[in-house]
Amino acid sequence: MFEYRHSVSLESDKCKGCTNCLKRCPTEAIRIRFGHAVIKSERCIDCGECIRVCPYHAKKALYDRFESLNEYKYKIALPAPALYGQFDNLDDLDYVLTGLLDCGFDSVFEVARAAEIISEYTRRYIREGNVKKPIISSACPAVVRLISARFPSLCEHVLPMLPPVELAARMAKREAMQEHPELDEHDIGVFFISPCPAKVSYVRNPIGVSETAIDGVLSMSDTYFKLVSAMNKIKTPQSLSKTGIIGISWAGTGGEAAALFNDKYLAADGIENVIKVLDEMENDQISGIEFIELNACNGGCVGGALTVENPYIAKARLQNLRRYLPVSQNYITNAVNISDHSKVPADVMWDKELEYSPVFQLSKNAGEAIRKMSEIQKIYPKFPHLDCGSCGAPSCRALAEDIVNKEAEESDCIINMRDELKKYYKMFDTSRDKTGTDENNSENK
Repeated sequence: MFEYRHSVSLESDKCKGCTNCLKRCPTEAIRIRFGHAVIKSERCIDCGECIRVCPYHAKKALYDRFESLNEYKYKIALPAPALYGQFDNLDDLDYVLTGLLDCGFDSVFEVARAAEIISEYTRRYIREGNVKKPIISSACPAVVRLISARFPSLCEHVLPMLPPVELAARMAKREAMQEHPELDEHDIGVFFISPCPAKVSYVRNPIGVSETAIDGVLSMSDTYFKLVSAMNKIKTPQSLSKTGIIGISWAGTGGEAAALFNDKYLAADGIENVIKVLDEMENDQISGIEFIELNACNGGCVGGALTVENPYIAKARLQNLRRYLPVSQNYITNAVNISDHSKVPADVMWDKELEYSPVFQLSKNAGEAIRKMSEIQKIYPKFPHLDCGSCGAPSCRALAEDIVNKEAEESDCIINMRDELKKYYKMFDTSRDKTGTDENNSENK
């Protein structure tokens, strides 16, 4: 049986039982039980929203440490485009790339290079007449997992193409083995420098592919502090960057969509806005659109939970960097040898279809599921519909579902309990007043 490996974990001893994460989780995967949060593993999509909103730092991302580089003879860094936006006064990408070499890597392959290639393939894919439109980008793993869990009818709209990080890893390994034939494939370690836990989760649980070419994922925040020290020592950087405006623009919302040279697109960021767009799409309220770019993080990848800079400042820095770059430096002929340049080659497409993940299913048995739904419909009207979270569930309906699943009780609703106590005290006061009146009447007699 497949075991999903998460990249978001909870430190219970730090949790104070507040409801910040409870209310913001897009899949209602969090409950408050016995004074601290509990994550329902099967529902978590590792979007990192709970990490971002937790004031007590009780949620954390799991990723590889720099020590894991020592397991390989040849180490390749895959910096995400968002990394460039973390540095102030940066006017040359080569400082970052040279700094990575000084941090212990043997080679650097920019994910932005692969992004430019994927942009071209996406343009070709959209032109094909047999694709389901609007097409939803598959670059954000959190969004793809959200669709598979909450919007199964939209699975066929997701772009079945490798994300740039996967293509970059494959190309990087291929180039390394060509340049160093003495190396075996297992001697080469490819490490992605990630801005968010969702991409860590992708490496642990690949989407659309049976196996990933990425060997490890490093936190962008950890890498940043190592890089700052290394970059301060660089006088003349090596000429390493091979990307352009299209590639680094993928770091911010709208960058991927704009690279398609097609004005029939929609770009949205922030998990709540993403859900609104998907709801409208599912209800056929979106028309005239061919491509939809969705990013779970505010601002796009620059707003990931593993970044260090304000996402809007980082995006502004990337805009400044664009002035020094060409439009693109990567072309299809450099990546894949194909005779028909109007088609999308099979090796950049998924080899596995996106499947519905029934994490919200009340029961595998249809009869049992119907019975539970009927019970929920009976219990739900009893609650005030305030969705305050005081009961430990994100909404009144979620509490009703928990009760049916025997994970909670009706008395967990604080509002109803308060009203019941008021009734009790009122009855008690009325009884006491009546007793006092009877006693007074007896004394008067």
